Amino acid sequence: MLQVIEDSGLSMTQTKALLELGGLGEAAEPCQVSDLAETFGVSVPSMSRAVECLVKQGLATRVEDPQDRRVRRVEITPKGKRLVETLLVVRQAGMEAFAASLSAEQRRNLDAAIDSLMEREDIAETYEHLREVRPT
Repeated sequence: MLQVIEDSGLSMTQTKALLELGGLGEAAEPCQVSDLAETFGVSVPSMSRAVECLVKQGLATRVEDPQDRRVRRVEITPKGKRLVETLLVVRQAGMEAFAASLSAEQRRNLDAAIDSLMEREDIAETYEHLREVRPT
């Protein structure tokens, strides 16, 4: 996954913002730069620069807020969605390769740990969202 990110030329902040805009976080819809900045704990100017790079690469676009024409929101483009999908495929392949390298006992222990984590509402919701975005 890191190789795909490196090949894309995106910084980690840009990648996080793109994944968020792609629906892997809370913002499955267009959002303001300030919301992205708050989500990732960076300054608004820093996130604004990151978003500008995404826009220049055609991965995101700025759109007018339908409720308030003075407000601009950031939205992922089809090109950005394709990159997010590529990142998900690569990440899944990496996880599958990791799981294949485990012994039977290690896989059982991992399954038990995952079952325990799925009891957390936030993790279960994220898992369900990812299943909707990319069915297994």
